[in-house]
Amino acid sequence: MALDIGEVRVGIAISDASMRIASPVKVLPAAEVRSCARSFRRVLEDFEPGLLVCGLPKTLSGEDGPQAARVRECAQNIAATCGLPLVFSDERLSSVEAKRVLREQGFSDKTMRGKVDMIAAGLFLQAWLDSQAHASHESTDATTTEFAPAPATAESAAERTAAEPTTKE
Repeated sequence: MALDIGEVRVGIAISDASMRIASPVKVLPAAEVRSCARSFRRVLEDFEPGLLVCGLPKTLSGEDGPQAARVRECAQNIAATCGLPLVFSDERLSSVEAKRVLREQGFSDKTMRGKVDMIAAGLFLQAWLDSQAHASHESTDATTTEFAPAPATAESAAERTAAEPTTKE
């Protein structure tokens, strides 16, 4: 399960059982996720994740961005509360890519507002899943704690996750 942790909202995405395809699930208020409120517990119960993949905001040069420390702390608290292992994935430009894909599909800024975070979570989760599959094919250790996606992978993941049907929140 991926979390795109923002100050106001948290985008949530999950992978299929084979860990090949990421799908956006929903966006919840950040306070509900941080406090492990009933709405977030329901998502955990429905999807039974074995791992949390949290987006880590990086700068274009690959350094931790200004929000990285806050996101790390928040993610570690959520993982501890849920009893799940945690890895971080570079979320660089995932929101920009999510907005681009949604605009291409005809969404206005107003109608995409609640979808961007879960699409972004789907993007970096897909990139992380792809990296794990690639690493396992090369017989390398697939337990990295941070990952930077390849642009081509992120674009194809964006198109897949934006095409997923979503329910109105």
